[in-house]
Amino acid sequence: MMKRQLHRMRQLAQTGSLGRTPETAEFLGEDLQQVEQRLEPAKRAAHNVHKRLQACLQGQSGADMDKRVKKLPLMALSTTMAESFKELDPDSSMGKALEMSCAIQNQLARILAEFEMTLERDVLQPLSRLSEEDLPAILKHKKSLQKLVSDWNTLKSRLTQAAKNSGCGQGLGGGAGGYSHTATATKVETLKEEEEELKRKVEQCKDEYLADLYHFATKEDTYANYFIHLMEIQADYHRKSLSSLDTALAELRENHSQADPSPSMTAAPFFGVYGVSLATHLQDLGRDIALPIEACVMMLLSEGMKEEGLFRLAAGASVLKRLKQTMASDPCSLQEFCSDPHAVAGALKSYLRELPEPLMTFDLYDDWMRAASLKEPGARLEALQQVCSRLPQENLSNLRYLMKFLARLAEEQEVNKMTPSNIAIVLGPNLLWPPEKEGDQAQLDAASVSSIQVVGVVEALIQNADTLFPGDINFNVSGLFSAPGPQDKVSSYQGKGRVRGVPQTRLPQGQWESLGGSHSSGGHGSENQAPSASPAHHAAPPGLQHALLPSRPSPAPWL
Repeated sequence: MMKRQLHRMRQLAQTGSLGRTPETAEFLGEDLQQVEQRLEPAKRAAHNVHKRLQACLQGQSGADMDKRVKKLPLMALSTTMAESFKELDPDSSMGKALEMSCAIQNQLARILAEFEMTLERDVLQPLSRLSEEDLPAILKHKKSLQKLVSDWNTLKSRLTQAAKNSGCGQGLGGGAGGYSHTATATKVETLKEEEEELKRKVEQCKDEYLADLYHFATKEDTYANYFIHLMEIQADYHRKSLSSLDTALAELRENHSQADPSPSMTAAPFFGVYGVSLATHLQDLGRDIALPIEACVMMLLSEGMKEEGLFRLAAGASVLKRLKQTMASDPCSLQEFCSDPHAVAGALKSYLRELPEPLMTFDLYDDWMRAASLKEPGARLEALQQVCSRLPQENLSNLRYLMKFLARLAEEQEVNKMTPSNIAIVLGPNLLWPPEKEGDQAQLDAASVSSIQVVGVVEALIQNADTLFPGDINFNVSGLFSAPGPQDKVSSYQGKGRVRGVPQTRLPQGQWESLGGSHSSGGHGSENQAPSASPAHHAAPPGLQHALLPSRPSPAPWL
């Protein structure tokens, strides 16, 4: 027993530093010996890389796309940005930048989740099989072969010794010596049988081990491809991320840059829409209701009355910018924006905010504040009525038109969640703000108080629209958007569905007065405002006239 242990220790000591052993070396050619030497290092490499690569994953390992995305730090960042930009003015530079950043972080999180899932499937799982199943199985066969060869060599030594003993006993002659010879001969035969059986097992195990080595040698290129594929997946991930970032950055820079005004807005005064005083806009286009107000109201009546969060949820910055440019340069092409109510609502808010003077005027600001401060509802309503009566005619007509629409919008509050209070909160600051006086610190300190009062004023105007602005109203005042009819009246909305009135591309002959011209000839404007402009004010602008040349005998609605 002691001899066998010493023999085994000598064999282990003879094992080469690169994994070569005398038990297996005698069966292997030089090429297979080199393959054998790569087994252990390959197993360690696959195991260590898998372990380190697994630690690089940010998502939940093995989870599906939705669960993985939720756990990513990028998605947490996107959620924080979304919560933050809700508190900002969506038209402000910071609000727009934060909104776009929120969207891109969400997109980057999904790209990362897709990358990690591909990485797990195509790299981590194959490396795990290689280090935990394939290579350990080969090494197990190697160990089994080593043991069998060691046992076979030991058995051959015993057989040789037994044969020597048998030869010596045979030379001693008969008697007790004869009996001993017989026993020795029997032992030799038994050892031969055992040696033959062990040799058979060695041959079988050797064949399996050689097959494993050949298989590993032919698959080494495949194993190397795991690491190449890793870099390909990483490159694809970074390309997708970079593409998303480049697109978002280009849009952000475009929206943030101080671009030159559109030529259509600077070529002639009558093309002025955004940033132009209400009186100038109405006079240049020969209208009674501002083009953005009427166009946006008609589109929202058609597609947006039941849209949840209308005026509260921000639209995409690029779509909003394009809508405003189209409004100023080619209002006949607005139909493409009907399907995006939030962009339309954003364009209306932007028009009101970009007026040089608020629709409810600087001159009456203090009067509105005094009316808002009255506690008794009847007295407040009477005060508001008096302030409305002192508005310039064009301001009163547009405010009346807008409040009638907002009252109609509030009727759908069960669906769109926009109560008069909610509408006033998001639109009030765009309808009335204090005149800026340089160095008036007290006015700045009272800004928050006045903002609350403005919300109160606008909420009261919406709630009491029928009292403050009596009578029905034809929202399609210009006739530009659909054939005028009773369905466009406020009174026709009670208990009914949406108006199907949206802008058309051309006007028939004789309809130029409906763009805001003479009301004495029975135009639609008589229901909204008394005649208040000279015939010169009702002439169609040259550019707009070219875009709306008569083409058929009756208006054709968009829908």
